[in-house]
Amino acid sequence: MRVLLAHNDYGQFSGEEAAVENVAAVLLSHHHQVVWLRSSSANVRVSALEKAKAFFSGIYSVQARKEILSLLEAEPFDIVQVQNLYPFLSASILPACRRKGIPVVMRCPNYRLFCPSGLHLRAGKVCEDCLGGLREWHCVAHNCEADILKSLGYAARNAFARLTSMIIDNVTVFVVLTEFQKERFKQAGIPQERIEVLSNPGRIPRCGRQTDVGRYVSFVGRVSREKGVTEFLNAARRLPNVLFRIAGSTSAMPEIEQNPPPNVELMGFVSGDVLEEIYQNTRILVSPSTCFEGFPNAIAQAMAHGKPVVATRIGAAPEIVDDGVTGLLVNPCDARDLADKIAYLWQRPALCREMGRAGREKASAVYSEELFYQRLMEIYAKATALCIR
Repeated sequence: MRVLLAHNDYGQFSGEEAAVENVAAVLLSHHHQVVWLRSSSANVRVSALEKAKAFFSGIYSVQARKEILSLLEAEPFDIVQVQNLYPFLSASILPACRRKGIPVVMRCPNYRLFCPSGLHLRAGKVCEDCLGGLREWHCVAHNCEADILKSLGYAARNAFARLTSMIIDNVTVFVVLTEFQKERFKQAGIPQERIEVLSNPGRIPRCGRQTDVGRYVSFVGRVSREKGVTEFLNAARRLPNVLFRIAGSTSAMPEIEQNPPPNVELMGFVSGDVLEEIYQNTRILVSPSTCFEGFPNAIAQAMAHGKPVVATRIGAAPEIVDDGVTGLLVNPCDARDLADKIAYLWQRPALCREMGRAGREKASAVYSEELFYQRLMEIYAKATALCIR
């Protein structure tokens, strides 16, 4: 099978980049061919020209349309899989695929189809204004991006894609990560028969029995307010005798570098063997998000490594973390509850091992890479069948 993967990288490496690269790796490991149509937002923040280009190309990118047409003319493809289209690809790349009769599978790790910011979050609280009324123009009214031109750009590109039906008419199958997301997509108007669920896989490490229960509590991921980093730090302050680690770039919250609690180690962005060491030697993985996450990669990875997870009771987390079995759920935005649940597990290493084993069993049974591949092939087959009709 020959697959074209289209994705616009964010300004810094994120779970979305990890996920789309994992799709490519899984396809390649099963002897499929992968071709990329890829752009990056890395220079948008530092260049006025790039900001202007991002504003207009997010609505409709003539350049990206030309690039995909060139790729589709040069060689045949069986599937086009797209993920983040903004700002330099845009919905402009989709009609060309339909005209060529190539099915398009769109992986949706967030809610950007309906919420310009993608998170249904405003001022630290869940916001669903863009699902009704003025729709995406609420993003401008509330200045959701704390930059009026950026908020306007986000709203304009979403409004254009919605009013022209450029996404809904040209995407064959929408892939969400959890049943929670599926319900929300249905409620927002995506036809149920065109929505499929495919969770992120957890890479099961090839190691023997865990003997070290772990030496610290860890957070892995993008360091930002909606990820609950503030609550994580406040929980650490309540537990001064426990070592906490944050693995992720702090560029979105540079202020936390000024005066972190003395028991918190800021590791910055890590990958490869260093990231593997964090999962191996953590006692508890914490995912304290305050927003509707799609499917946090860190949770699946922690479970695959046999580690209990403390996560917030919001969005898809209760679907992934079985409360009292593979970890514990806490109230969002509640540092006291978070600290209490961390302390409860920290003081019970045997329970940590027991929950870790349950998590690893679930990851092996539900989130393995082989199951991910099988399910991906089923989705590709469905998209192909729908496209032929």
